[in-house]
Amino acid sequence: MTKQVQQLDHVIIRFAGDSGDGMQLAGDRFTQETAIFGNDLSTMPNFPAEIRAPAGTLAGVSSFQLQFADHDILTPGDAPDVLIAMNPAALKANLTDLPRGGDLIVNTDEFTKRNLTKVGYAASPLEDGSLEQFNVHAVPITSMTVKALESFDITRKDAERAKNMFALGMLSWLYDRPAEGTLSFLKAKFSSKPEIMAANLAAFQAGWNFGETTEAFSVRYEVKPAPLFPGTYRNISGNTALAYGLIAASQLAGLPLFLGSYPITPASDILHELAKHKRFGVRTFQAEDEISAVGAALGASFGGSLSVTSTSGPGMLLKAETIGLAVSVELPLIVCDIQRAGPSTGMPTKTEQADLLQAMFGRNGESPVPIVAPASPADCFDAAIESARIAVKYRTPVILLSDGYLANGSEPWRIPDTASLPDLSAEFAFAQPTTGPTTGPDGGSGVFEPFRRDPVTLARPWAVPGTAGLEHRIGGIEKADVTGEISYDPDNHDRMVRLRQAKIDGIAADIEPLAVDDPGGQARVLVLGWGSTFGSIGAAARRVRNAGHSVAQAHLRHLNPFPPNLGEVLRRYDKVLVPEINLGQLALLLRGRFLVDVISYNRVRGLPFQAAELAGVIEDVIAHV
Repeated sequence: MTKQVQQLDHVIIRFAGDSGDGMQLAGDRFTQETAIFGNDLSTMPNFPAEIRAPAGTLAGVSSFQLQFADHDILTPGDAPDVLIAMNPAALKANLTDLPRGGDLIVNTDEFTKRNLTKVGYAASPLEDGSLEQFNVHAVPITSMTVKALESFDITRKDAERAKNMFALGMLSWLYDRPAEGTLSFLKAKFSSKPEIMAANLAAFQAGWNFGETTEAFSVRYEVKPAPLFPGTYRNISGNTALAYGLIAASQLAGLPLFLGSYPITPASDILHELAKHKRFGVRTFQAEDEISAVGAALGASFGGSLSVTSTSGPGMLLKAETIGLAVSVELPLIVCDIQRAGPSTGMPTKTEQADLLQAMFGRNGESPVPIVAPASPADCFDAAIESARIAVKYRTPVILLSDGYLANGSEPWRIPDTASLPDLSAEFAFAQPTTGPTTGPDGGSGVFEPFRRDPVTLARPWAVPGTAGLEHRIGGIEKADVTGEISYDPDNHDRMVRLRQAKIDGIAADIEPLAVDDPGGQARVLVLGWGSTFGSIGAAARRVRNAGHSVAQAHLRHLNPFPPNLGEVLRRYDKVLVPEINLGQLALLLRGRFLVDVISYNRVRGLPFQAAELAGVIEDVIAHV
């Protein structure tokens, strides 16, 4: 039947079901095809922390939200235009987010009395009139999938598992998504199980055919590709981008990459991804615990590798002593903290920005560490390279603060021209066998002096163990300036503490000044963010400006040290609003450092800010200037 095609500029879709319903896979495949089609997009997976969450319960609901558009977008959207609910639990957990008049596609087969009772429904919402405000499409997805696969030699359970592919096919038809990539994916994924492969392909096609022939959908929707800068693009998640950035940094520095890691949500995918790339000289070590993971990484750094350890907040606690050791011995080390909701185990699959003060101060003694925070999933690539640049150049551990929202979310990434990437070449201390004595690149006294510093960076020489004549003491006990001998001298300790701090402070002269987005230059209110709030703040600022107000926006990548012009920027505005997914940690640092009474806006719900919510806060601040 011929159906009307309606043009849309953007759509927000949320797939929701039981954690065993394959919603993450369906959402990811829809995203990949959307990226190939050329839309701008942003995603937000949301799933339980339990490996086997109770089936059919609210705690077991898994969802995947995607916004795609024919223009530049910054977030996965505040609320879905379309909700696909595979069971009563998915409906109940997500219905409050669906606006009045939104499209609701419901798998009616799962609305049994038993499943309704599990989540507290006294009667089926499909029959009691409670869904009248929505545009409901009741589709028996499970039974139609089983019917479509009855000729295949598979169990009913395996047939039911393919219902996510039926739903994906239906949505792919409805929004005119390409299918070739998904079909190729299924063939590769189930290549060792031909009958399962054929069943999933058939389920996808059955869903597509249902959309094309049913009277339930009288309209098909089209979202045209977005105009993008010329280049080669791919869809990428934050953790994958971070892993690629580390590999690129290794190549740029001419150093082998070593990752010492212990699996922890949401950082584990960095380990998984890097383990695939041994051909680039990457070595991955899955340790028995967080302490041995960071210890191995620091040992590899001592041996001349670009070394990384990845973790989340609970692991940072365990790594703290060895990070302090890296500060003391002054060796490069990249510590990737993919933040999650805490404290303790907290909510492992939910996002948060609450590790900033831990990154700044969570070690004993005066142990300053540079901190870099990416702003988007694709920006994790550049943040990894910047972290490596600082670590190698200044001989220091660097903490990279990503979070679960960035790690699991995805967006289009323009693959950079390698010629545009910075030179990270590392210079090791070297011996001079022709004269007998040894020296470092600083050209010291003729005897190797492991703490004679570069006059500009204050970095000490990086001496690879085993190099004749470069033997020196290593360890956490305080060293004498220049010679590196063990020292308990009070004046020497004071000097070394100040030198280590001055080295980190000096990085400020080597980073870009803070850029401010202030169209017209008339704004009196500045919204300052860091990390993953970038998209929400940017989308909110657009709303406020479209409403006729002036607002400035700036975003911090470097949190220690701050950009050199930050104080001047803060003093330029009457009011400074700092939204954070914590209880005001950056705001505390800004008040203490710059004596500016910033306005702190905080939510800690395990979710990113909504653009509409922040726009309201910004407008309220503007109204009271």
